[in-house]
Amino acid sequence: MPTKSDTITIKKYANRRLYNTGTSTYVTLEDLATMVKKGDDFHVVDAKTNDDITHQVLTQIIFEQENKGQNLLPINFLRQLIRFYGDSIQSFVPKYLELSMGALAREQDKVRGPMKAFGAPAPFQNAVEEQMRNNVAMMERAFRMFTMFPGADGEKTEEPAAQQPAATPAKTDDLDDLRREMAEMRARLDKVTSKG
Repeated sequence: MPTKSDTITIKKYANRRLYNTGTSTYVTLEDLATMVKKGDDFHVVDAKTNDDITHQVLTQIIFEQENKGQNLLPINFLRQLIRFYGDSIQSFVPKYLELSMGALAREQDKVRGPMKAFGAPAPFQNAVEEQMRNNVAMMERAFRMFTMFPGADGEKTEEPAAQQPAATPAKTDDLDDLRREMAEMRARLDKVTSKG
């Protein structure tokens, strides 16, 4: 049996069966979902080509969970996510989502305790929702800031030299606003988590 620190290899065969090489047993997508929840590290490879297909299988697990009625992904989020495919900022989105989910995972125990104790009171839920809205607003501001730089959106922009110095204060103001908003968000999050 592999230890927690080992990465388990799951082989996917042409008949769609999944084989856990660590336990020498066939597993289901539900078994893999349980492994993820327990924190077991695994990767999935195509048994024939040996290609890493972990991403596709994890996406399939999410699809299966959503099909069971456990709707974790709101419709507006899904629409926004689809819009990012092929966009000039597509490469920025995975890292942003990874950082956001990492922050949520780190704070989940602080939020989960008070929510269980008080039956998920509205103030905690509202605070989490407001934090998420603030994250989205901050991301939109960051995207706008990135597009202020010539060529940031993939287009070549030619500005006369006389106009370039005038754009610098706006960039600095946006950056200062973004820093201020991030500091406010941290303060709000600290206030919410300190109540628990």
